[in-house]
Amino acid sequence: MHLAKPLIMTALTLSFLSGCGLPPLDKRSESRALTPEASQDTPLGRAIAPMAASHPGKSGIHPLPDAYDAFAARMMLARAAERSLDVQYYIWHNDMTGTMLLEALHDAADRGVRVRLLLDDNGTSGLDSELSALDAHPNIEVRLYNPFVLRWPKMLGYVTDFSRLNRRMHNKSFTADNQATIVGGRNIGDEYFGAASGVLFTDLDVLAIGAAVNDVSMDFDRYWASDSAYPVDRLLKKPEPGRLDELEQTALRVEQSPEAAAYAEAMRKLPFIKQLLQGELTLEWADTRMVSDDPRKTLGTAPPEAMLPHQLYEIVGTPATNLELVSPYFVPTASGTQAFAQMAQSGVKVKVLTNALEATDVAVVHSGYAKRRKDLLANGVELFEMKRISTGVERHKSMGPFGSSGSSLHAKTFAVDGKRVFVGSFNFDPRSARLNTELGFVINSPTLAGRIAESFERDLPSAAYRVSLDGQGKLYWQEQRGGQTIRHDTEPGTTLWQRISVWFVSLLPLEPLL
Repeated sequence: MHLAKPLIMTALTLSFLSGCGLPPLDKRSESRALTPEASQDTPLGRAIAPMAASHPGKSGIHPLPDAYDAFAARMMLARAAERSLDVQYYIWHNDMTGTMLLEALHDAADRGVRVRLLLDDNGTSGLDSELSALDAHPNIEVRLYNPFVLRWPKMLGYVTDFSRLNRRMHNKSFTADNQATIVGGRNIGDEYFGAASGVLFTDLDVLAIGAAVNDVSMDFDRYWASDSAYPVDRLLKKPEPGRLDELEQTALRVEQSPEAAAYAEAMRKLPFIKQLLQGELTLEWADTRMVSDDPRKTLGTAPPEAMLPHQLYEIVGTPATNLELVSPYFVPTASGTQAFAQMAQSGVKVKVLTNALEATDVAVVHSGYAKRRKDLLANGVELFEMKRISTGVERHKSMGPFGSSGSSLHAKTFAVDGKRVFVGSFNFDPRSARLNTELGFVINSPTLAGRIAESFERDLPSAAYRVSLDGQGKLYWQEQRGGQTIRHDTEPGTTLWQRISVWFVSLLPLEPLL
């Protein structure tokens, strides 16, 4: 009898969910990004227009590898905006940095800035009341992408609607006045802005001005108007009176807390906006192509040529001499392993950096990589695994086992032939290729490509393990520590149970979902 009642309640809940559907999308408000010309009289527009005119068709790129700088750049773009903010993210946490950035959007709206906030609903746990309150502001509209009908516990939605909810919007962009945008690997949350940044690859965003910005804005528009973007007022309860005031007061307390001191200091010290407004920010002007999945991918109806992998291949082609690839979740699959092997055997130097088992957030994904290691190494691919970085920043618990940790690699980038660089949200795994939507830039820049190649040579010996095969075909890991080379014959920093678990999972037919 003690078990009967919970089982009956669960059955009734699942029965109720199976009969519930998403609200209709008819009579949604329609809006579009500003044209670049419409915002040329803003401070950002007046500063950027002359620079863009001097580099027609090109984009000015400024890398943001430092976690605090990446946070400060977003805050300062929000404060500099005068006309519009278009913001799109996979995860937005209800934590210190998430609260501060939400309040920055609120403050911009109070100044008269039109704010459009598009969030994947898988990453909004604990934010329903805040999002509802923001949406009630006359200058803010919030939409949830591919939302859950059941608001809590949301994960139950996967039981009745797995095929739909398993497809997520992984895109990340932050665009002010259609003049400047930030695109890259970071979501919004403390673990994305608090990780150590001594190595370029812990995480990576780029600020862009010029031609690519309008491409990002047009792409935002098609996601905003897609059949998967639902206004929050059709999904969430109406906000309680005064809820926005509470958000403002909460943000004020957060900003004055000791924990926020480093972020406040970064905003004081980073001369980002001042340099940008005065035309003094260091920029790499380069031909830059935006690549992005068609949002119909979420519904399973996008044609192959509308997918990001196809676009990447069309733009990048096949490497001729070098490929340096960085991906926190690297699942090459059998076909990918064969492709990398063929590259290496044809003389292309292929180097891959991913997370070590001790550093990864998602061990099940690591299993999809681990089962391919020997084949990759045997065919000449060089493998490096990022060590765990002790920062004290833990993964946000609201994402269950699928969040990201501040102690691991999260950047998604690659360099080809010392000439072209990709920076964005795309992981080299089946989920990014087939299920989730993704966004990024392909930048024709020998300078940026050289930085990635240089970091492989300069930074990785101290930050990552090099994986090799011995004469008997067994794996071993080499670590540089204190001027000495240390050899590990089992995966460093792991337990026997962890290794057995990964091995067991690698036997299961899960690879298409990873």
